[in-house]
Amino acid sequence: MAVGSMKHTLSVLVEDEAGVLTRIAGLFARRGFNIESLAVGPAEQLGVSRITMVVPGDDRIIEQLTKQLYKLINVLKVQDITEVPCVERELMLMKVNANSSNRSEVVELAQIFRARVVDVAEDSLTLEVVGDPGKMVAIVQVLNKFGIREIARTGKIALTRESGVNTEFLKSLESKVEGAVR
Repeated sequence: MAVGSMKHTLSVLVEDEAGVLTRIAGLFARRGFNIESLAVGPAEQLGVSRITMVVPGDDRIIEQLTKQLYKLINVLKVQDITEVPCVERELMLMKVNANSSNRSEVVELAQIFRARVVDVAEDSLTLEVVGDPGKMVAIVQVLNKFGIREIARTGKIALTRESGVNTEFLKSLESKVEGAVR
């Protein structure tokens, strides 16, 4: 990523019609932009889908992409929710090496992350992890020492917080309080 650029989260409402996703992907490809994460599903209104994508770029590039997206047929609303208080979640399935000698340690670590065991085999466990993208990175790092066989991730989905509470602000406040107590 270039200096001054960051990952932006875009929430795009589109009409549920064949070819919409292809046109959006084509727009990004023609301009040489990468989509790091993409999640699509039905929105609150019948016939409308929400596309949540994570795109690297500076504010100017994201502004250009937003204008280009609005020019596409079937695009109803584009919102850069990067700096807006949001609830963000991702789903990950992870297959980890786990034999009789280390299985209990893998399960114990999984429980710390509130991951669920969804499949047990003789030499592996498959875990389901739901949480913010940071949690996904953390559990991969912790379980990497056992050997990760496979990972499937949905990509980030997000909705703005009606309460306006900024979770990053709360996390920083919490760490300051903990630091002062120590």
